This record gives sequence, C-alpha cells and structure tokens, in this order.
Amino acid sequence: MTSYARHPRPPRPRWRRRAPAAALSLALTAVAASGLAATPAWAAGGYHITATIGVGSSPQEVAVSPNGTRAYVTNYDSGTVSVISTATNHVSATIGVGIRPFGVAVSPDGTRAYVANSGSSTVSVIDTATNHVTATIGVSSFGVAISPDGKRAYVTDSNYRGAVSVISTATDHVIATIGVGHYPQGVAVSPDGTRAYVANDNYPASVSVISTATDHVIATIGVGSPPYGVAVSPDGTRAYVTNVNSGSVSVIDTATDRVTATIGAGHSPAGVAVSPDGTRAYVTNANSGSVSVIDTATNRVTATIHGPCYPNGVAVSPGGARIYVVNGMDQGTVSVITGP
Repeated sequence: MTSYARHPRPPRPRWRRRAPAAALSLALTAVAASGLAATPAWAAGGYHITATIGVGSSPQEVAVSPNGTRAYVTNYDSGTVSVISTATNHVSATIGVGIRPFGVAVSPDGTRAYVANSGSSTVSVIDTATNHVTATIGVSSFGVAISPDGKRAYVTDSNYRGAVSVISTATDHVIATIGVGHYPQGVAVSPDGTRAYVANDNYPASVSVISTATDHVIATIGVGSPPYGVAVSPDGTRAYVTNVNSGSVSVIDTATDRVTATIGAGHSPAGVAVSPDGTRAYVTNANSGSVSVIDTATNRVTATIHGPCYPNGVAVSPGGARIYVVNGMDQGTVSVITGP
C-alpha cells in the first residue's frame, strides 16, 4: 500500500491511509525547528503576519462576517467556536457547540453562523447578535456553505457513500439529500447561487457539481488526489480545488466543467480562499507551514508566506485587506496576515 502524508488529526478524520505517526512527528518537529511555529512579523512579497490570536484546542476552519467585524473559528477538540473581534484581534466570545466542530459559514446578512459538528452529526445555528445556539439540526456533517440568498445551507456528509444535505434556513430542517462522491469534504456555492461544488476525497478523486434548482449532480470533474478545499471566484467563472497528496490546486472553468490549469503549491494544500476582487487565491499548505498566493490571471504562485504552523482553514476579509489563517494541530491560534 502506498504511504501518504495524511494529517494525524483533523482536518481529515475519514482518511484511511496515513503516514506512520513517527514520520509525521518528525515532519512537524522539522517545521518547528525551522522557526515556522513562531509568530514573527514575517514578510514575503509584501505580506506580513500582524497578529497571532489564541483560540481553542485544535482549531480547524474560519469564516468572516459579511461586514468584516468578526471571525468565527471552529475548535475541534474543544467543541467550541471562538468569536474574534477583528478590530481588536481578541476573542470576544466562546460558544459551546457540538462534538468535533469542523466547517463554519456565516449567512449573507450576518445574523447567523452555521457550524458542522462532525462528531455529533449535527449542525449548530448561532445567533450572531447574542452568541447563543438557537437550533441544533440532526444531520451528519463536515463542511458547510450558505447560498447567496441565505435560504439554504449545504452540508457535506463525509462518509464513504457520500451525500450533501440541503437545509432550509427558514425552518432549520433538511429538505433534500443529494448523492455525491465518496467522502465529500469541502463545499462552495457559486455567487449566483445556481451551483454547488463538492470536493470528494475518495477514488476517483473528483468534484461534484450540483444544480441548486434541481438538487441533482449535473457534472463530475476529475481533479488531483485527494481534493479537499474548494472556493469559487467572485465572478463565478472559476473554482479552485486543493489536492492534498498531489501538492497542487486544480482550476476549474465553471462554464465547461473542465480543469484548465493545475498549479503546484506546497506540501498538503488544504484550505483555499479567493480575494474579493478575484485577483488572488490563498492556499494553506499544512505540512509546509506556509500560504501560497496565486495570481488568478496567470495561474502562478507569486508569493509564499511562511509563519503559520500547520495551517488549515483560511478566509479573507470582505475588503481583502486581511487574511485569516487557522493554525491547526495543537497550535490553537489564528494568524492575521496583511497584504500589499
């Protein structure tokens, strides 16, 4: 059996092929020895780490509110969500949710945050005004995305016979279940709300394209192995998919449902986010302790930001001035990066 450089802890609890623990430990020790675990104001291509914020245990994903005032971070081992004030770079609230929270998304109007609890097979709905959980929806969950009109939440069920559950945000009930590929992970909805893109971890590595009008898969696109994170450009013309073991990012033309470019990134690329103006994609490289900055016009990496330690989730502020990177494993921090 081929040995793969898998994460020893989340973000991928369903991965079955893992590198030996000793090898992974050595890899992480090397990262720490190189100074990447520290929190300097590290510069690369005009990017700087301006703050490192302590959150909960084993943080995984991050989402920024539409008005940019708050960032929400899931803490896998703590069973909590940390709410960061982006004005002060401090945690302003800690909210208890389900077991092993992973994915998180904020509604377009900013009034609710949706948290996928992978350990308790639930989705927690948080009222962002009160920082209280107002509903708990029973559904197997891992990743989560909200439609642009705020009416639906799309939740990946990360099991072998994978599915996406569609939740009505008005009723907090599941209104559809859509079969996709094996072990679905990341999910993103197009800006016009007509399609959802789902990264399917297992073989064959693929992205399922869902028509949100019919709740059916209308295309299956082969990508690198195994796909994990997915993000759609603001103009809806491209989808970016991270391929963890391939060390690459697949660029999908959403008009043709074809991969038009494959971009080399660092070791174990995981999270991906696109800047609000669509000119850059940010990719976290878990085993490299870095973030790759991709020029979306040329499909080239123009900068590599070192400093984050075992980075996973990534989100960009609405104005594009700040990048929030979750430092996973036992780091328990979020790096705030400012760009040129």
